[in-house]
Amino acid sequence: MKLKYIFPILFIALLNVSCSSDNDDDDSGITNEVTGLTKIQDLINDTHTIELFNTTGQFKTGYNAISLRVIDNATNSYVEDANLSWIPMMQMPTMEHSSPKSTITKTLGKDTVYDGFIIYQMTNLDGSGWSLTVNYTINGIDYTVTDAITVLQNDNQNSASFMGSDDSRYIVALAEPNEPKIAINDLKVGLFKMENMMTFPVVEDFTITLDPRMPGMGNHTSPNNTDLTYNSAEQMYNADLALTMTGYWVLNLKLLNTNGEVLKGEDVTEENTQSSLYLELEF
Repeated sequence: MKLKYIFPILFIALLNVSCSSDNDDDDSGITNEVTGLTKIQDLINDTHTIELFNTTGQFKTGYNAISLRVIDNATNSYVEDANLSWIPMMQMPTMEHSSPKSTITKTLGKDTVYDGFIIYQMTNLDGSGWSLTVNYTINGIDYTVTDAITVLQNDNQNSASFMGSDDSRYIVALAEPNEPKIAINDLKVGLFKMENMMTFPVVEDFTITLDPRMPGMGNHTSPNNTDLTYNSAEQMYNADLALTMTGYWVLNLKLLNTNGEVLKGEDVTEENTQSSLYLELEF
């Protein structure tokens, strides 16, 4: 081959490589919308695949922040305009029940990702018993997909289900901090009322007192903590949590209704070293 023909061929080859690379970048741009997340599993039906992600790649008891993406199986493309909802279900020998959950919304600033949370209040020893149904609508057409999921037991008690003195069952769950530090941490807790086996509305405008202690260090507390108060924008309870050293902490709580009546929990004293209502945190 003469040299004068080599250069045009090389130029065309380089141009083709460059165009292909640009397309790869576009694809990876969508993939990168879940950078930092790990896939938990796929829920698959004949028409779509629902991808489930979080930071660990596992469901665990307690609060689970979850990201979702919807793939059109026919075109292998991500759906950007779906309306989604979900129903977690726990199957027990004589009954079944759901759990507290959020609505699913489009993730701010992303084209293909939706997010929400589910609170799994219990699980079997092997992680079995739970299923997840996702109902969704695309272009006015309704779809559904259901599959079994594995929910592992969290090492610490980051949620609690309890009966209040008003004969109502409540669920409290630790949502943040995700990465505790020696500092004043933003504490976020969800509070829900179990109306029936399927319905767990958010409880508004109660108060949750906070007394963090380190049982392994003389049960000392820390300064500058605040009680948890309801944030209507987040539908969560927020407080300042002061962690003065690393280790195992018990977040002793008391739940008070809008009249200031204690529904669950006790003060920590020399005689009573821990409230009956508490969450655990270790870092």
